[in-house]
Formats: sequence, structure tokens, C-alpha cells
Amino acid sequence: MLNLEISLIILISYFFGSIPFGLILTKIFIGKDIRKIGSGNIGATNVLRSGNKFMGYLTLTLDILKAVVPILFIKFYYDDQLYIASLSVFIGHVFPVWLKFSGGKGVATYIGILFCLNYLSGIVFCIIWLVIFFIFKYSSLSSIVSSFFVPIFKYFFISDPFYYFYFIMFIMIFYTHRENIKRLINKTESKTKIY
Repeated sequence: MLNLEISLIILISYFFGSIPFGLILTKIFIGKDIRKIGSGNIGATNVLRSGNKFMGYLTLTLDILKAVVPILFIKFYYDDQLYIASLSVFIGHVFPVWLKFSGGKGVATYIGILFCLNYLSGIVFCIIWLVIFFIFKYSSLSSIVSSFFVPIFKYFFISDPFYYFYFIMFIMIFYTHRENIKRLINKTESKTKIY
């Protein structure tokens, strides 16, 4: 019974995470395939590159909420499976089966995860993201740096025994941004306009 319960939690969490809102919204409302625009990524940052700011922010909001909905449910009813559900949602976003396992970079979904697990971590992430962004104007750099500081915050400031989970998440975000890192090193990364 326990194995069935865990399996269902993983599958449902993965399903929520795998909903490609960026692709769906751009197809329906602006008649474009986001995979053929900019970086080809289905996430909010690339949707912003379509020229439709509203769609970009709507994608961001929905990508956050698709983590919040299942994780809050798990938090109230199956608290001991919280980290499994969180990881499953994230993996669903990054590797959606519907898109041949080629999804987003996971940052918006990670924000939703952070605020569900511990809102202070979410606030720390967002503050660092905004500071780095307003200095350098690179969404990718902001995401990498802020996700790096979350496990440091968890370990040194609140002594969270699950700090390693956040380190794993940083590694995954680092991996999803590997092409961005190359462009940052080569100084060919595109700056992002968020307003």
C-alpha cells in the first residue's frame, strides 16, 4: 500500500510539473510555437522573448502554481512525502514526457516549491535573483546564483537537516542552464527585459 501511495504521489506530481504552459499559451493566444523562438525553451523567460509580456508573466505564474497546487496538497495530507513530490514536480517540468523530455529550466517551478516548503527560502531566492538581475541583466545568471545560495541559507542560517535537497536542486538548475553558462563565459548570452 505504501509503495502504491508513493507511486501515485510521484506520478501526480510529475503530471502537474509536466504541463507545458509556455507552449500551450503561445500556441493558443499568439499562434506561435515557443520552441521556435529565441532559445527554444518553453519557460517564462523565453516566452517574454516572443514580445508578449503578458504571456510571459502568465507563464511564470502558472509554472509557479503547477508546483504549489500538488505540493500544498501533499504537505497537508502526506507530509512525509513532501520532498519526493517536490522533486517529481521539478523533474516533470524539466523532462515532460509530452515533449520528448525537453522542457523548461525549472526556475519558476522551483520558486513554487521553495515557497511551499519554507517561505523564507522563497524570499531569499527572489531577493538574490532580483539583486543579481538588476546588476547584470541576465536571467540565467540570476537563477544560478540564487539557487546556489538557497542550500547555503538552509545549512548555515536555519540548520535545515534537508539542506542537501536544495543542493541537489541547485545541481539540476545548474545542469539545465549549461548552455547559458557557455554563453555567459563567451559573453554571448542575451540580456533579459522583464518590464
